Amino acid sequence: MKLIRDNFQEKRKIRPDGYDKVTGSLKYLTDYSFPGMLYGKVLRSSYPHAKILSISTSKAEQLEGVFAVVTHKDVVGMNRFGLIFPDQPVLCEDVVRYVGDAVAAVAAESEEIADKAIELIEVEYEILEVIDDPETALIDSAVKLHPGGNILHRAGYKSSDDVMSAIDECPFIVEETYETPRQMHAYMETEGGVVVPEADGKITVYAATQHGFKDRMQLARILAMPESDIRVISSPIGGSFGGKDELNIQPYAALLAIKSNRPVKLHNKRIESVKAGIKRHPMKIKMITGAKENGLLVGHFVRITADTGAYATLGPAVLDFAVEHSTGPYRIQNVDIEGISVFTNNGVSGEFRGFGGNQVTFALESQIDRLAEILNIDPLKLREMNIREADDLGPLGQRIVANDGAKNVLEMIKSSPILTTPLKPKDKWRLRGKGAAITMHGGGLGFGRPDPSGARLSLTEEGKIEIAFGFEEFGQGLLATVEILLTDMLGCAKEDVKIVIGDTGLVPASGSSTASRSTNMIWQGINKLKGPWKNKLLNAASRISGVAVETLTLGENGVWEKGEKDKSVITYKELANRLKTELPVCSTQFHFPTTPDAVIGGHYLHTYAAVAVEVEVNQLTGQIKVTKLDHAVAAGPVVNPLGYLGQIEGGAIMGLGFTLFEDSLMENARYHTENFDSYIIPTIRDIPLSTNVYVDESLIENDVFGPRGVGEIGTVAVAPAITAAIHDACGLWVKKLPVSSEEILNALQTTSFSFYKQGVSE
Repeated sequence: MKLIRDNFQEKRKIRPDGYDKVTGSLKYLTDYSFPGMLYGKVLRSSYPHAKILSISTSKAEQLEGVFAVVTHKDVVGMNRFGLIFPDQPVLCEDVVRYVGDAVAAVAAESEEIADKAIELIEVEYEILEVIDDPETALIDSAVKLHPGGNILHRAGYKSSDDVMSAIDECPFIVEETYETPRQMHAYMETEGGVVVPEADGKITVYAATQHGFKDRMQLARILAMPESDIRVISSPIGGSFGGKDELNIQPYAALLAIKSNRPVKLHNKRIESVKAGIKRHPMKIKMITGAKENGLLVGHFVRITADTGAYATLGPAVLDFAVEHSTGPYRIQNVDIEGISVFTNNGVSGEFRGFGGNQVTFALESQIDRLAEILNIDPLKLREMNIREADDLGPLGQRIVANDGAKNVLEMIKSSPILTTPLKPKDKWRLRGKGAAITMHGGGLGFGRPDPSGARLSLTEEGKIEIAFGFEEFGQGLLATVEILLTDMLGCAKEDVKIVIGDTGLVPASGSSTASRSTNMIWQGINKLKGPWKNKLLNAASRISGVAVETLTLGENGVWEKGEKDKSVITYKELANRLKTELPVCSTQFHFPTTPDAVIGGHYLHTYAAVAVEVEVNQLTGQIKVTKLDHAVAAGPVVNPLGYLGQIEGGAIMGLGFTLFEDSLMENARYHTENFDSYIIPTIRDIPLSTNVYVDESLIENDVFGPRGVGEIGTVAVAPAITAAIHDACGLWVKKLPVSSEEILNALQTTSFSFYKQGVSE
């Protein structure tokens, strides 16, 4: 199947994601305003590492128009947050560990007054030694950034004790160290929201987040309030990509709102978002891979060092994921993988689309291409020789759901016109090349990590079929996916449906909108509910109408009697009016599917993707232009074609930025890039005009797990495909991202590749 944009909206009758039926437009949470609302600002550390000697807020408190000033003394509960390890101070007491650390916050009647108040807060610091490099942090004599030292987490997997011996016996060995950048999420809507204190002492939090229930839990600990007194409304969001999975402005706005007893809006400026927001983990990855003469992969040795920055957030889980995916979709008998996540005074690293898979896939696929060259084997042929079988165990030796996706995407990408069509004749200043890469990606949080979900289906007083999930819409197409699945499974019309998401006061807990899990959880939830739901509605319709229940079916606008010519029995509105207080409700709670083997973090459901690209290398500037990009994806049945296409194409462009442009550069633990004037992301000029998405919807017989999510898979294998194409064009093996134009120019001067080599003369 090939996905194209061809009239999908008309064919599936779906609305634009996040469409507001009342206003006719999108309204994001940071757009909200309330009567008497104040504006919040956070004072963040000026230093990457320092001891706090004193904090004086008296001048700020005396400023006219200021209604509240808070420091750590105002945190009545636990002055810490963090999704897994609550190690980050809400407001620092004695030490700051990075330039984004929060020290105080103010609420005033205008942003200008709030800014002035922040300037009036006096903080006396004692500057401490800065650790801005993970390898420095690991030296025994290095200053300890946390009581437990500078190591956040270690992870590893070893299939045998003699891996290096097996590699040393191989006639073909590739050893290389790869480096990946500190990528920024770069969402258009920065972190923000409004917290409203209610008359009954409760609070309502309108904030951009991927997990409203987890936010509620963390806020309850910080504010020393029952979770039931906190309502989090968390949808729609103006982009996230993992960056808003962790708390951001919520604690500060909540503390200020409670102290002032007024609604408080807090919305980060871009420079505040850059300093305080999380980034993709920079990683240094050493790989040694050995193969036999026939191309069989024998051994794989991997060492990963991740810069997690000042605090934990989801750093341990990211490292676990990177370790698990270091062998990709290949069968390798001897594997030795170790990873370490290290604290530094750099910006905090955390969850980001791909979750550690992007970094190790770049390294792994680069190893495969290097081996193919020294073996003199076609790179895709080498992959085909070593690709996993459907029933093979997972990368950590755990049982996983059988799937032929790896073979299928490899076969599909081999037929891509990018790889089957000769390159255009070379012009004077451009070299052209093509390359490919493949990957596998685990969905859900993995074994040993709570990953529950839930759903509720009910008939409203207005006669609407209401489906409720605790997920959030942040541009991934969630609303359209819910609508398509519900109308397909129940046979009703989209006009019959009411979707409720992203509000802890109205929906069941469904887990985080992350880890490529939402589509699968929605499918499973509706699948579990549809049988009991149909029974309740049809039995009620039969009692009211007197028509035998076995002849009834759900359809558009109501219940129908089956026959030679179906006829309407009762509308949903009429049914609701007759049932009154006995409106049917069905709920379900379940868990994301996990491996039966006790392998911490091990994933059970996987998606697979292959990428082919064509690039142009400018010999005058060293710049790279991706001119063509094709994806082949195996993720089960396609639910929402436009959403699927958007996720793969959008993810590919994010992967392109990771490869060619993006790096939040830091020096002495301070950001060089504080805005988009110096942080370069892909624009329409950088997007290839020719791009295709090929889809394998098949699942192995008896697979009961339904469609997999594709929110991340489109980003993962883009980098190694581009760097393979660069090598094809100019002979340079890239080992550090983003690709350096200077390195390209140096390579052009020192290699035998030139436009003369490719048959072009002046």
